[in-house]
Amino acid sequence: MANFNLNINGEVKQVDVDPSTPILWVLRDHLQLVGTKYGCGIAQCGACTVHLDGTATRSCMLTVSMVGNSEITTIEGLSEEGDHPVQKAWLEVDVPQCGYCQAGQIMTAAALLDKNPNPTDEEIEMAMNGNICRCGTYTRIKKAVKLAANS
Repeated sequence: MANFNLNINGEVKQVDVDPSTPILWVLRDHLQLVGTKYGCGIAQCGACTVHLDGTATRSCMLTVSMVGNSEITTIEGLSEEGDHPVQKAWLEVDVPQCGYCQAGQIMTAAALLDKNPNPTDEEIEMAMNGNICRCGTYTRIKKAVKLAANS
């Protein structure tokens, strides 16, 4: 076990965990930030996406020892009131069905729009590729990303 000081959602949190522990489990099991979901465990589905210094990153494969001084933002830290433009667009377009993948989808879309505020359809598809939605709401996801971009 080792002590780590992590910058999560703008606050420094101290955890005492094995250095090989994935950030996903640090967030969920040690810090009770359960918005980030476990999906596949091999960084292929996107359910566990968080921002690492603003970049969409799969937290299931990112160990706590790899984080260093980087800033982690979870879905809980995206906005205090759930009023981030992507979150608002998600509701307006009625994207969620089962909802399981939505935090990862939203975090990926928010990172895209931070870097590219006016993406083309192709850029949206490329950025969102790999975020799997079992319910198949990809058309609504793209529509919501475009709506958020125009907000």
